[in-house]
Amino acid sequence: MVRKPASMYRRITGQAYTRREYMGGVPASRVSQFDMGNLQAEFPVILTLRVKNRVQVRHTSLEAGRIAANRLLSSDAGVQNYHLTVRPYPHCVLRENKLATGAGADRVSSGMRCAFGKAVGTAARMERDQAILTLRVSADKIEVAKLALWKASMKFPTPCYIDVEKGQELIH
Repeated sequence: MVRKPASMYRRITGQAYTRREYMGGVPASRVSQFDMGNLQAEFPVILTLRVKNRVQVRHTSLEAGRIAANRLLSSDAGVQNYHLTVRPYPHCVLRENKLATGAGADRVSSGMRCAFGKAVGTAARMERDQAILTLRVSADKIEVAKLALWKASMKFPTPCYIDVEKGQELIH
């Protein structure tokens, strides 16, 4: 079966379905790393990517945003000059009632009978203005950091904005 578009899962509806100990077959989260770059150094500038709307972000989208930002940062800024953190963890389990398509599907599928669905992935529920990525950089790498966060924001299902939390005096 083909994976359904992420637009089907971005709205927050109903109660969160999170108790994995009672369900079987939940796919593992695709987010492979939550902290990247130089984890020991102290950086003067902190930039945060925040979501504008209340939304559900799938684990594949979080991983795509992390890869987009990390790839640009590691090539343009250098691995020792930043610390990138993925803030949310995808707890909510997404379910899908898979239906058969094609010739003879009406004889095979049961439609909406027993339509609870199987687990197909996980998602993180994000509130308005919640941080999705945090990036710590040195003062000379601010433009690269802003570009990296902007590229990562294209992977998420809602508009995002960059919030400079610390080091505003260094930008001007």
